[in-house]
Amino acid sequence: MKLLVIACLFLGVTATAANAIDLAELAPCRPAAARLCDRTGGMTFSNLMRCGATLAAQSWRVSSRCRAVLRKYGQL
Repeated sequence: MKLLVIACLFLGVTATAANAIDLAELAPCRPAAARLCDRTGGMTFSNLMRCGATLAAQSWRVSSRCRAVLRKYGQL
């Protein structure tokens, strides 16, 4: 029973780590986010993620590298 619980925990941790988003991947969108998104909470990871819809709506005003990141994470 303990082995099953440990195996499930290990599987959950490895699956979460494999799908983790690196902040460096979002770097191409940082200048556009600074211009177009709400910055009252600072330029944190969670604010950049919430900003994706705004950047997608203003896609003609962001760089092609940022559009590629938005496509990768399903915003475009």
